[in-house]
Amino acid sequence: MFRRLFQFSFNGTEEASQGSAQDTRTENPGNRQFPLNPPPNPRLAIESFESFDEIYRTAPANPPHVGYSILKVAGMLKSAHLAGMNSEGKRAALLMALEAAGAELKDILQDAMLRQRALNDYEDTQQKRLREFEAASGEENRAIQAELDQITAQYMARIQVNVDAVGRQQDLFRAWQKSKQQEAGSITDALGYCAPPENSIDSLSAVLERATARR
Repeated sequence: MFRRLFQFSFNGTEEASQGSAQDTRTENPGNRQFPLNPPPNPRLAIESFESFDEIYRTAPANPPHVGYSILKVAGMLKSAHLAGMNSEGKRAALLMALEAAGAELKDILQDAMLRQRALNDYEDTQQKRLREFEAASGEENRAIQAELDQITAQYMARIQVNVDAVGRQQDLFRAWQKSKQQEAGSITDALGYCAPPENSIDSLSAVLERATARR
């Protein structure tokens, strides 16, 4: 666990000496270029929607050309002359105007039905394109994620090499410290025999000072 704390702290002189040789053998993922890809299947991408007039014109069964379409009726209902009327009053005024204009209610109803069908068919088509675009994008994302996982694994392997190198250096240093303690203990024991008896109760520093002074 202690070794994991040094994930970014040690590169080692050995790795530095081998760096130039390693670059010639393997590719460094950090030097790779990752261009931004265009959306998958651009033909499926929805850039904009057709206007309602275009939808009606291109429908398989487009509304007939009648003097009073359902859209004109909808516009009449928004007239300021009908403002403030209740529903029954608006209905009576609208039917009176249509009758006076010679408009056939069956033609208006057929026009409304065909326009509704055209809108629904267009919606179904666009929804299908959206689902196909989502599926293509999901497939692309999975491919990107697989590549990202591979690159991440390569970097984690490089990090682990450094962590292991730090651990080896720590083990070597602790082993040397243990030998150093044994060496220092031998020196201390030897000094105890070299010091005069009357100074046996002096501290080690005093003994060392006297030993140095005698030289």
